[in-house]
Formats: sequence, structure tokens, C-alpha cells
Amino acid sequence: MNNHTTWRGDNVIQIKKPNILFIMCDDHASHAMSCYGSKINATPNIDRIANEGIRFDNCFCTNSICTPSRATILTGLYNHLNGVKTLDDCFDGRQLTFPKLLQQEAYQTAIIGKWHLGHGGESDPTGFDYWNVLPGQGDYHNPEMNEMGESKICDGYVTDIITDKSLDWLISRDKDKPFLLMCHHKAPHRPWEPDIKHAHLYEEIDIPEPETLFDDYANRASAADAATMRIGRDLNKRDLKEDLPEGLSPKEVVQWKYQRYIKDYLRCVASVDDNVGRLLDYLDEDGIADDTIVVYTSDQGFFLGDHGWFDKRFMYEESLRMPFIVRYPREIEAGGVCDFMALNVDFAETFLDYAGIAIPESMQGHSLRPLLRGENPDGWRTSMYYRYWMHCAHHWVYAHYGIRTHRYKLIYYYADPLDANGAVQDPKYPEWELFDLAKDPYEMNNVYHDPNYSVTVQELKKELDLLQWKANDTPYVFV
Repeated sequence: MNNHTTWRGDNVIQIKKPNILFIMCDDHASHAMSCYGSKINATPNIDRIANEGIRFDNCFCTNSICTPSRATILTGLYNHLNGVKTLDDCFDGRQLTFPKLLQQEAYQTAIIGKWHLGHGGESDPTGFDYWNVLPGQGDYHNPEMNEMGESKICDGYVTDIITDKSLDWLISRDKDKPFLLMCHHKAPHRPWEPDIKHAHLYEEIDIPEPETLFDDYANRASAADAATMRIGRDLNKRDLKEDLPEGLSPKEVVQWKYQRYIKDYLRCVASVDDNVGRLLDYLDEDGIADDTIVVYTSDQGFFLGDHGWFDKRFMYEESLRMPFIVRYPREIEAGGVCDFMALNVDFAETFLDYAGIAIPESMQGHSLRPLLRGENPDGWRTSMYYRYWMHCAHHWVYAHYGIRTHRYKLIYYYADPLDANGAVQDPKYPEWELFDLAKDPYEMNNVYHDPNYSVTVQELKKELDLLQWKANDTPYVFV
């Protein structure tokens, strides 16, 4: 059962099914990874995956928030079809997922770490031979974990614990069968609590500030100004872990809070990087590195002071873009970079393709395998569809959807809760934004009303309608 059979002429060729190690963090922005050219930190172990494999520069999520992204990754479906549009939706584990299909084909399957798709009954992980997950967000120190329905307190730091348990499972697995291990870290999610080892990292230096730290949200839709995720105004004592010094000017307050926030965030990333190294070392020591697809990603991007913000949710670049690096020595050439568009809705199909399993017609993404092989497939997508449903919840981000092409981004803030779970019943007047990413990569200048872009607007709206139709989603009708 470890191999699948293909035919070439009169010969039968046995092709070994690859192991899959899927490492996902929560809120790890690509611009906090040195393989993506980060100006603020180094991630040498994570970089090994990119240096020995391929880096995707245009991988995007279809809904920039934790629970919906995780549901899309498992199912290969957009959120309006997998039933998880907001943080308040629970995942229905009875639906088809790629781990279930792998399990049916003799893969050993496990998920360890952050689940965040509901708890108990039909929301517990399914399709896994073994699961050991954090309830909800989980804690950084001495976390509770739910192992196959039994809750236990685990002593230590959560990133180390998740890695320890992942290694324990790898060591104890049946080595005659291929495996899928989904190692899901809590870090570097808020409230950014580092471990003792990294507690004083960056203490003596100032982290470079992003170019848009002091964004005033001029010439943007009102949604940008309304959002409550500002570094200077909305970080709290739990986030900062010490009192604000007296006598600071308004600008100095933002700068001080940014340094407190970003250093703890990067300290959490440093622990992740160390533990990624432990997993990679195990693959080498066990002699299975060449037989294992290793993926490192995050459930979405994150604002690292960009636009003066922390958190995500918006369709702006720092939130929309996911890190996605893949190593598989048997097929992927080392040091590759891919500019084609990849989406989290493609992940399930990709893993099924590598396992030699037929991709269900119900899944909405495409296998990334041709891109991973360095091919330039005809007809590959040149635009992507995004939708955020959780209107005004938590950080007061308006509900919106939109389209991103390689050059443009068109966003429609329809700003209506539409009865989505957890959304706030406070609709706003709809607005549009258009960004020319070639001229305005930081998305500071909305050109939607610029007559020079009128033809572009109409073309993008037509493409948006087409993408919504292909995704089986329903356009918003303003009354």
C-alpha cells in the first residue's frame, strides 16, 4: 500500500508515495521571513525549506482570518461552501477533506497543535488516525491540549510542546506506510508571549519601522480609518506587557508601542524557527528527507505595523499574502521562485495529486504540482477572488470582497453583516477601492474615482463577476 502503480509501455513502474509534513503557523507574515527578504529578522531553519525547494511569491488566502482559512485548506472549498465564513462558525467534520482521502489510501494521518475549527462532537478533527490539539486559541505557557477527546495540561512552552509531540508521533509511526503530519503552531498569534530562551532577543536594537507605520488613511474608503487595530491606539497592556513611559509625544507613543509589539512577535517567530529546524533534522536523521514533501505556510498574512496596524482581515497585501515554501527533493529543484498565483484553496488538490489520488470534482482549487515542477502551464489563473464576511467584529473591519490581478486590486466594501455568525448588525454605506499595485505597491492611493482608470474598473468588475460565478458565490445587491 506504500506505492501506487503506473504504466509506461509494457512496463509496470512502482512510484513511492511521498510523505507530507505540513507546518503551519498562525499569523506569520511572509515579510517576517528572511527567505522573503525580511528587513526585520532572520529565519535560517525556515529558509532551508525555501533554499532547498521553492518559494511562492504570490500565494494568497481567500479569507484572511484563522478559522475560515483552515477550513479552506482542509476542504479545497471557498468558505461559503465549506460552511466556515467567520470565527464563530464551527467546522462540520462530516464533509470531505484531503486527510480523509489520504487516510483511505493507507496514509497515516495526524494533526498536532492548533485546530481552531470548533470543539466537541462533529467539530473535532476527523480523517486523522491521531490528533492532539489546542482548544480554541490555546495558551503559550502550560497549555491545555485535547488528545483524542481527553484534555490534559502540558508543562512547557507551546511551540516546543507541539514539536515534541510531532516528533513523538513521527518516531512511533509505521515506517512501512506514507504519512501526513499537520504540525500547526499557535505562534506568533496575539498576545505574542515568547519563551525564556528568546525573551531578550532584539533587546538592544531597534527594529526597522515599516514605510506606512504613520498612515493617515487619507484617500481610502472609510473602512481603513474605521478599523480598530492601530498600533498606537488599540494595543493593550496585555499586548505590551509593561506601562507606557511618560512624556512621549504622539509619534513617540506609536514608535514605542511598535517596538514592544514587533519584538515579542519576532521572538515567537524565533522559537518557531528553532523548532522547524528540529523537524527538518529528524527527517535527515531518519533518512526520509528525499521522500517527504515539506510545506511551511501560515493561515494568512499579518500587519506588522504596516498601515499603522496589527492583525489581518483586510484584502490589503500584508494580510492577503501567505508565505508558502515547499521542499521535495525528488521533484522540486532547489532555489526556485514562483510568481504564478497560488491560493489556499489549492493546497488540498496539490497533496492529493502527489499521493496519486483523484481530485474530487467538488473541490474548487487546482493542483500546484506543475508550478512546483517549474512548469509554466497555459491557462493558469491571472486573478483571484477574496471575501471577508465577519463585518465589524473584533477589529471593526467592514465586510468586503474583491479581485486581485497581477497589477490591480479592486475591493468592494459592501459592509453588510448578511446574518453571518459573529458579524455586527451595523451595516455601512458601500464603497469601492482600486489600487494600481505597479505604481502604488503599499496601497496608499485609491484610484477608483480617477477617470484614467474608468476602463480598468469596468474590466475588473466583469472579471470579479466571473470569479464569483466560478466560485458559486452570490454578489451583494445594494438596496
